[in-house]
Amino acid sequence: MAFSSRLLSKSRQLCGNGVILQQERVIPVRYFAKEANRPVLKGDEMLKNIFLDVKKKFETALGILRKEKITIDPEDPAAVSQYAKVMKTIREKADLFSESQRIQHTIQSRTQDIPDARTYLLTLKEIRIKRGITDELGAEAMMMDALEKVENELKKPLLRNDKKGMALLQAEFEKINKKLGIRKEDLPKYEEQLELKKAKAQLEELKKDALEAMETQKKREEFKDEEMVDVKSLDIRNFI
Repeated sequence: MAFSSRLLSKSRQLCGNGVILQQERVIPVRYFAKEANRPVLKGDEMLKNIFLDVKKKFETALGILRKEKITIDPEDPAAVSQYAKVMKTIREKADLFSESQRIQHTIQSRTQDIPDARTYLLTLKEIRIKRGITDELGAEAMMMDALEKVENELKKPLLRNDKKGMALLQAEFEKINKKLGIRKEDLPKYEEQLELKKAKAQLEELKKDALEAMETQKKREEFKDEEMVDVKSLDIRNFI
């Protein structure tokens, strides 16, 4: 196909960036080059294991992408659902984080040393914004109002190791959840909605990259009279 070369590059780039390379560090091959009389150190073994693990995950992801049909149509709910299903299979087979697990890990690592509740909530807001998650229900403002109420009752800033104060705040949060109709048993549904939103965003990125690749090829003399194909008709399996 006329646009295969550029699309192949873009497909590999998306697979690398979206599925594997965000999860692990890329280790330069030179770290594993053989050297005469060089003893094997624990650090070398660790780097080698990381490299082999990344390689295994990458090959697992590509193996699945070579088999599964993906339609590049972010406006089609069925296409988005299928793409999300493929990404879930990759995560399960390659032992990768889901979007919600990745967010949870970020929250734990960013907030573990924060002593007070206010900084904790502000950090959650910062993480949400960076992850591109919208607060459609206005829950953050309600949570900050709840914190203000509790701190006014305590007449001091609320620290996270203050069990009594945190219990009061938790009670206020439960009231907010009830008001917004948020239930713990619905968490799997919210996670699925988050994964579908992420899948749609990735399909939009892939569609954009595919169109840019075809536009670039069309500017070349040998392809100037060739019509661009519909992105939805492309089969990614042909370019991996």
